[in-house]
Amino acid sequence: QVQLVESGGDSVQVGGSLRLSCSVSGGAIRTYYMGWFRQRPGKEREGLVSIDTDDSTSAADSVKGRVTISRDNNKNTLYLQMNNLKPEDTAIYYCAAGRSMRRIPPNADDFIDWGQGTQVTVSS
Repeated sequence: QVQLVESGGDSVQVGGSLRLSCSVSGGAIRTYYMGWFRQRPGKEREGLVSIDTDDSTSAADSVKGRVTISRDNNKNTLYLQMNNLKPEDTAIYYCAAGRSMRRIPPNADDFIDWGQGTQVTVSS
């Protein structure tokens, strides 16, 4: 229904920061339940953070305090701000749009449209 394109993935050092972007087209971002996920090598997709149409947010314990989700409705863009990065944050990061069930952490089954991912590598 909507198209999502992630950008901003990079190679960074431990303790560094990174902001990922998710450009959305085909629909207004403010009308969707949005989430960020990651997939580490050899592991299943992991829900990180979500934001609902009423601006309520949630975060997985694994990234709580270090990762913040936000959106710019005028630019129709979703953001993921990551601070104090750790080697275990190395993964492909995906943004997604779906219908809210407000599960914590966000569950992939609740999301319909996905981006193709952007690589984040954190070196020790």
